[in-house]
Amino acid sequence: MGFCLVAVGSMLGNSGETATLILRGASLLIALLLLIGLATPLAGMSGAALQIGVMLLDPRFGSLSIVATALGLALAMLGPGAWSLDARVFGRKRIV
Repeated sequence: MGFCLVAVGSMLGNSGETATLILRGASLLIALLLLIGLATPLAGMSGAALQIGVMLLDPRFGSLSIVATALGLALAMLGPGAWSLDARVFGRKRIV
């Protein structure tokens, strides 16, 4: 999901529109949070919302945004992984 957000952020284009610049910055910030594993549920939900915004702003990313939205929602529900910073700070939660 993090690499997908980096790819979408780089493909949004270099138009000087404020919405595009905000989406690029937000996608890189959320990608960084997901890659290091910090605030994983919040970053997953934010990534899903961002992908919906990208899909509305630029329709050529429609199918990619739908898949990335589903991944972000699944990641938000699953929570942090074993090697994430969330697991180090808050402890690993295992559901048995």
